Amino acid sequence: MRTAIFIIAFIVLAIGIAFTIRFTNVEDIVENKKGKKEKKKDKDKDDNMTAGSSDVQIITKHDLPEVLKEISAVVYLDKDRFACVQDELGTIFIYNTSTKKIENEIEFGAAGDYEGLAVVGKNAYVLRADGVVFEVKGYSASGSTTVQHKTHLTVKQDTEGLCYDNKNNRLLIAIKGPDPAGTNYKGIYSMSLSDFKMDKTPAYKINLGDPALASFKAKKQGSQMQPSGIAIHPSTGDLYITEGTKPKLLILDNKSVIKSVRDLNSKDFNQPEGISFSPDGELYISNEGNKAPGNILRVDISKF
Repeated sequence: MRTAIFIIAFIVLAIGIAFTIRFTNVEDIVENKKGKKEKKKDKDKDDNMTAGSSDVQIITKHDLPEVLKEISAVVYLDKDRFACVQDELGTIFIYNTSTKKIENEIEFGAAGDYEGLAVVGKNAYVLRADGVVFEVKGYSASGSTTVQHKTHLTVKQDTEGLCYDNKNNRLLIAIKGPDPAGTNYKGIYSMSLSDFKMDKTPAYKINLGDPALASFKAKKQGSQMQPSGIAIHPSTGDLYITEGTKPKLLILDNKSVIKSVRDLNSKDFNQPEGISFSPDGELYISNEGNKAPGNILRVDISKF
């Protein structure tokens, strides 16, 4: 009887050991597969990263609060303060990089898709994706008023870039989507601040067939370059244009000639949406956040 019990116990023990070994092996296999999957995911992410031009250097970085994680435009006000908008709220935020706090919030409209910002004296101008420009009169005062100005551009053009051209007293508006006139170029349109009329002939044309844009891979004609922000250099008058989907910086002269295209490192420039200059030519680029916060980067471009 004892012999039979011993044999049964031995068999049970052997089965248990075998099951434990098998379970451990399965667990190891699962963990191994999981590890390989994670490594592949990381590799794919790294493969899709843009290395960036070596002559594009980040001088300072300012992380932004959560409400500005989706910052879509930035304007330099002074050495510590920037005006910002994000693409969901009808609000202009004044952010102080020294105190790391939002100093003021100016509501000008309902929730919407706001993509561009310009400040001219006491007034601010905000661009919505459907081509409507919001003029915020006395934006920094408590009694600001808002007037809407419609253009011939629509949501199909997906207007994203806005800046002030002080030499011509006008706003410049860049489109991300297809140009109304065709797929050979992307127009940058002007709106006079005297009568708020927009010329249907572009002030600038980005020639999509230019060899300088050969690296802008596109699934369809007309999407080689998708401007997200624009600014005019205070000394040269050149137009600086960010590309948010494939982080790049394009420099255009006043004859629409492409002078340079710089890759932006996608690890640092997650999604460049805003661009602005200080009066002495310091360049600032804002980026939407992802896992990290949105930010404002002071950038130096050498060898140019």
